[in-house]
Amino acid sequence: MVNFTVEEVRSLMDRPTNIRNMSVIAHVDHGKSTLTDSLVSKAGIIAHNNAGSARYTDTRADEKERGITIKSTALSMYFELGKDDMSAVKQKTDGSSFLVNLIDSPGHVDFSSEVTAALRVTDGALVVVDTVEGVCVQTETVLRQALAERIKPVVVINKVDRALLELQISPEVLYQSFCRTIESVNVIISTYHDAALGDVQVYPDQGTVAFGSGLHGWGFTLRQFAARYAKKFGVDRDKMMKKLWGDNYFNPATKKWTTVGYDANGKALERAFNMFVLGPIYKIFDAVMFHPDPEALPGMLEKLGIKLDENERDLEGKALLKVTMRKFLPAGDSLLEMIVIHLPSAATAQAYRVDTLYEGPMDDESAIGIRTCDPRGPLVVYVSKMVPTSDKGRFYAFGRVFSGTVRAGPKVRIQGPNYVPGKKHDLFVKSIQRTVLMMGRTVEALEDCPAGNIVGLVGIDQFLLKSGTITTSESAHNMRVMRFSVAAVVQVAVEVKNPADLPKLVEGLKRLSKSDPCVQTWISETGEHIVAGAGELHIEICMKDLEEDHACVPLKVSRPVVPYRETVTAESSIVALAKSQNKHNRLYLKAMPLGDELTLAIEDGRIDPRQDFKIRARALADEYGWDVTDARKIWAFGPDGTGANLFVDGTKGVTYIQEIKDSCIAGLEWATKEGVCAEEIVRGVRFNLIDAVLHGDAIHRGGGQVIPAVRRVINAACLLAEPALMEPIYLVEIQCPEASVGDVYSCLNKRRAQILSDRDSEERRPGTSMFTIKAYVPVSESFGLTDHLRAATHGQVFPQSVFDHWEVLPASPLEKGGKMEELITKIRVRKGLNPVIPALDQYLDRL
Repeated sequence: MVNFTVEEVRSLMDRPTNIRNMSVIAHVDHGKSTLTDSLVSKAGIIAHNNAGSARYTDTRADEKERGITIKSTALSMYFELGKDDMSAVKQKTDGSSFLVNLIDSPGHVDFSSEVTAALRVTDGALVVVDTVEGVCVQTETVLRQALAERIKPVVVINKVDRALLELQISPEVLYQSFCRTIESVNVIISTYHDAALGDVQVYPDQGTVAFGSGLHGWGFTLRQFAARYAKKFGVDRDKMMKKLWGDNYFNPATKKWTTVGYDANGKALERAFNMFVLGPIYKIFDAVMFHPDPEALPGMLEKLGIKLDENERDLEGKALLKVTMRKFLPAGDSLLEMIVIHLPSAATAQAYRVDTLYEGPMDDESAIGIRTCDPRGPLVVYVSKMVPTSDKGRFYAFGRVFSGTVRAGPKVRIQGPNYVPGKKHDLFVKSIQRTVLMMGRTVEALEDCPAGNIVGLVGIDQFLLKSGTITTSESAHNMRVMRFSVAAVVQVAVEVKNPADLPKLVEGLKRLSKSDPCVQTWISETGEHIVAGAGELHIEICMKDLEEDHACVPLKVSRPVVPYRETVTAESSIVALAKSQNKHNRLYLKAMPLGDELTLAIEDGRIDPRQDFKIRARALADEYGWDVTDARKIWAFGPDGTGANLFVDGTKGVTYIQEIKDSCIAGLEWATKEGVCAEEIVRGVRFNLIDAVLHGDAIHRGGGQVIPAVRRVINAACLLAEPALMEPIYLVEIQCPEASVGDVYSCLNKRRAQILSDRDSEERRPGTSMFTIKAYVPVSESFGLTDHLRAATHGQVFPQSVFDHWEVLPASPLEKGGKMEELITKIRVRKGLNPVIPALDQYLDRL
């Protein structure tokens, strides 16, 4: 029975100090959804007995079937906190009722964009780590994303039952395993954290780490055990917490604490954590599972204060263990306590997150409204994703109210990601039809929703593609565009089986693009409909959604292909010259590599095209060794105004040069979107305009003359600068038992893999027979890798592939008869181009 009403939730929305917006993030299969069930059952939404098996936040049929989360799901829950716990909340609060807005996000790397969208609208993160597998590749990815968004983490070490039942390791080995996991998390936090957040590392003795089993529904923080023993020993709870972790030992003979692991006679003492915390847990597991004694068990349970009902006493084995542990250490209590005490409230978080969230000046009315989480300020809502409704083709705009109060009726400004303040492009002024509260599988109507809350909006889906800012202030800038940790590096071509269904496919692709933050769709020059996603599984899910939900027509899908990037590996051997069509204008240009560091800095947003050019020039000079004069003369980034290619005006004293600037930018856009070798996107090239001779009459140096000339001179400069092709590379992480290591290596060696760790390295997980193998695998070689590995290892291995970097292919595209020529020919034929790369003479003009 749900123990709160929508009215209670709405009343709490007016108290931003009592709101906790949090995401549950982790590697795939580390137990986010099962753990979330414990909180859902504490809120009364599902029965306690179903917690861990219901997976309430998995709302799609394919999520239940596959056993993984595919789309992030939001849920609002109302909780009351006890008096004892209220004293530990150090933030400003208003009463003991709390509203927890929880988003359960996917763990599979292909759905990382869903995690990014969830993190943008939350302030805290519950990071779930498997006791046995430890910190994996995706744990690091999602934690890095969270810290970049200034989100405070707390950690749950999950699946502790596996260590006790499957591995049967000793308390000391388990303690050391916990220490290593916490240390790994803290290394990631210290590497990526933002100074504005302060120290956000996690420590068990401060209550920011919980341990438990989501599947069995039990969990604890040291705070709960400290409260038990504080009463028994008559000491302060906080002091007791410090004693229960680290090198602290209790000598039962002298009744004294020590930090030395042996007594005066040299006899080893048991660590306090093992004695006081793991001791009772091990005893329960032993009495129920390993040495069942029906007579001794009731006495032991009574000592621990565990009361079983009549029907529960007849249970045995895992069923009895589950009931006993859930009554002894209910996971919902420990999670709720950790979330409310240690995660920031909406009011606390917005004060320090505003700098990273808002693009405009920090003293305008919108920034002040966000900083103070003011429900009476100007409206600022950030829509992070679109959620399909039960109405075909319609979507809820899912987002967070950062300032003001959103309600149906009044006209609002809907600003898309390309909106520029003061311009009309990508701006709509419309009314919101309804506001709703997202409740997992259902929605509840709301009259309005004030600052600090997560909300669903109806009626604006046709004005936004994926994300955007909604405001009432005419001076408001946009909230910053989200940066995804995955790239759309796998493409398929889609066509309808029945040509009459083509309009339905076109409409379906629009809906698909809206429903997924990362998927990209476009029509190629050959007329094919292309869908690009983060990986094989992502594409598979997208195709299923497209066929069954969005287009609703039978489809034919091509084999997946991989996009490449074009680049140069040296400076142009001579200055390239191109003349305009009318022969009245001449452009002289050289191409050269930009360098890996600077290319990555542009792609990561550290060097931002929208930055003030003086600040950007100083950064380029200080960090990347550029000449300040050159850095100030960057005309454009391309393609799309943000890509990792630069056009630099290096001319001196050329008349009319500023008048062709727009034409040069358009030419750069054209040339970098369709490179000269295979019409792939160009990456990591700097184009220096060295000189230009322009006609005195403006009509003879218009865009129609200059733009094609710019494209031709860029192509010529690239052909003269040792062109190369780059392929996308996955970092593949594989957890496998010792017996399967050889099979894994033989699979990887057939796929041009570069192994990063060998069998003799420290990649063995202590206390287990599991090895972690990491390798770089080209995306083009990764198709079918999961099936191949599972077949070779009898289903014991599951690889995780995350896009890592672009790598230059060793051979030159201009070499005849090599494998590179074969690859280029395939790409060009697929795109409907002449199979041969155009000769330099087609682009290079002579004086």
